[in-house]
Amino acid sequence: MAKLQPVRGTHDLLFDDYRMQAHIIEMAHHVAHTYGYHRMATPIFEFTQVFARSMGETSDVVSKEMYSFDDRGGESLTLRPEYTAAICRAFLSNGQQQNVPFKVFAAGPMFRYERPQKGRQRQFHQLDLELIGVAEPSADVEILAAGADVLDALGVLEHCVLKLNTLGDPDSRNAYRAALIEYFSDHKDKLSEDSLNRLERNPLRILDSKDKGDQALVADAPVFGDYLNTTSQDFFGHVLAGLDALGIGYELDSRLVRGLDYYTHTAFEFVTDALGAQGTVLGGGRYDGLIEQLGGPSTPGIGWAAGIERLAMLANQPAAPAKPVAMVPMGERAEALALQLGRSLRWQGLIVDQAFKGNVGKRMKRADKIGASHAIVIGDTELNTGVVQVRDLAKGEQTEIAIERVGDYLIEAKGL
Repeated sequence: MAKLQPVRGTHDLLFDDYRMQAHIIEMAHHVAHTYGYHRMATPIFEFTQVFARSMGETSDVVSKEMYSFDDRGGESLTLRPEYTAAICRAFLSNGQQQNVPFKVFAAGPMFRYERPQKGRQRQFHQLDLELIGVAEPSADVEILAAGADVLDALGVLEHCVLKLNTLGDPDSRNAYRAALIEYFSDHKDKLSEDSLNRLERNPLRILDSKDKGDQALVADAPVFGDYLNTTSQDFFGHVLAGLDALGIGYELDSRLVRGLDYYTHTAFEFVTDALGAQGTVLGGGRYDGLIEQLGGPSTPGIGWAAGIERLAMLANQPAAPAKPVAMVPMGERAEALALQLGRSLRWQGLIVDQAFKGNVGKRMKRADKIGASHAIVIGDTELNTGVVQVRDLAKGEQTEIAIERVGDYLIEAKGL
């Protein structure tokens, strides 16, 4: 039988990897909490239309990358490829329209069928922050500040550059769309097949093309800034002024469009070259038309997502886990006492490792292997006198302690 392996594009999160991901989520949640965001979660699969309608039929995610399937009832379902549309669906489904601003933090697995590479898997994990119901540019500033603070808390911000663009309001977007269609229509013979398909439906997506021929055309394409109306210019100006007031640095990037159809006004990415080729660590933007696309009332929103796997390659290491205490009983009577004492010590907040078999020598080797700080040795003598031997494994010193005082002794010795 062939050796069992995880499915391509997935990986097991064993102890240190899981601890790192948990650390990233905990730190991000702490920062989000200081901004007044509440944690929530959505199911990992939704009706396919939740993503198809919101993200755009021409987006790579919908057209090429979604894991969609028909369930036994004939419904088309999709494993969650991103959080924003799912959270907006939850906002509507749970009648939260009266509870704006709706400020939420989420973290969990996403699924996209794409070529696995460094920091990108088919099942991957994201942090997500969404602010729904606020139309003012100050919401954009808060979301960007929260993203910067999350990256800073993880030790990642110093490796990143914030890139910013505006996609304008619908009027500006429509004017720019018409200009792009006119420009790219004159170069149809040089466009990739994907970009030809996007030309009439969503020409802005051509700007995000990875095809080298498309990129050469994009270099000379009209610039969005030339088509922004006064309203859009003023909005973006307030965002930039807010970032300046907070001392958050940025670079303007007129070609930054992000990959999904629902973005309007502010679009942004924190990018890094610390992993080799430049890559996005955290990105998002404003999506004032998304909830309306899902069948709800016109409702503004802005948010971002960050890939946890990529953050894990850049983030500071979490504090080492607390060292356990090893129980080393000798004989059946001692085993019974070890179980009782171990449970009592756990109630006091200590981590206790209970080996299940082996002589004293083997159990002491296990204590060293797991990095225990102390070993509690229990034998017949100890049972008869009501004491145990507590061995400090770093110092090599052993102390006789009354059973009822073991917990207090260890808490003091470990500085807890």
